[in-house]
Amino acid sequence: MKKKRKDGTLVKMDPLFRIVPLIMEERADAQVYYEEEISISAIDEYIRKKQEEGIKLGYMHIIYSALIRTMHTRPGLNQFVMKGRQYRRNDITVSLMVKKNMSVEGEETSVKMDFKGDETPEEVKERLNEMIEKEKSSTGEDNDMDALVKVLDKIPDWLLRKVVRFLKFLDRHNMMPYPVIKASPFHASAFVTNMGSLGINAIYHHIYNFGTVGIFLAIGRKNKRLKMVKGEVVEEKTITLAFVSDERICDGYYYATALKQFFRYLKKPELLDEENFEIKE
Repeated sequence: MKKKRKDGTLVKMDPLFRIVPLIMEERADAQVYYEEEISISAIDEYIRKKQEEGIKLGYMHIIYSALIRTMHTRPGLNQFVMKGRQYRRNDITVSLMVKKNMSVEGEETSVKMDFKGDETPEEVKERLNEMIEKEKSSTGEDNDMDALVKVLDKIPDWLLRKVVRFLKFLDRHNMMPYPVIKASPFHASAFVTNMGSLGINAIYHHIYNFGTVGIFLAIGRKNKRLKMVKGEVVEEKTITLAFVSDERICDGYYYATALKQFFRYLKKPELLDEENFEIKE
């Protein structure tokens, strides 16, 4: 098995972390679940101020920006385990599904976007809107994933099973061709799904054994909850965010500090307007 990969750099592991991936060999063995319902009053205020400046933003743009920034400042989240070895990704990439039209029959495609890590919500919005409009356009060209799937779709079933098994073998042994890695949504830092756009709450979505995705984030719809403030019951708007993560990529303390940082960005989203801003513990 080759130690070098085209999408990541080998990381020296602590003795315990050398053993853990041998016990939990697949990501499905190592999934941990975390859910938090957060107030969106600070996000709403941030969106309102931006709107006064002529900039329209949505929750998704701010959450994406917070996730990307957290991975940039806490790079331990941007790691993956392959065949018992730990690698740090060479870039920050986020995969998502795009419905070309909102109907039961509407086609769905998967796309992957690269980020530097210090993008502001406005920059994220521009990238996302450009990509989504391109995918929804009937005249748009196939993205890398669609082109790969169309090639595979031409292969007979009996041979396709062997091809997929062979691709999995290549991936496990660090021999996957880079064009496949580039096209595959399963080879990314994180997968994000916006369930709120479908009108439902956040779900716990499994992470895949194939590929390198170590975090799956689901964004839920807006809700309301009651809380006590200075002896009075008040109503506040909330959304629920649900994470499924591979516990093998970093220790629990590191995960906790990274999640705290992520949620602090959402409590004070104006921090995301500052390039390379990192919240100190």
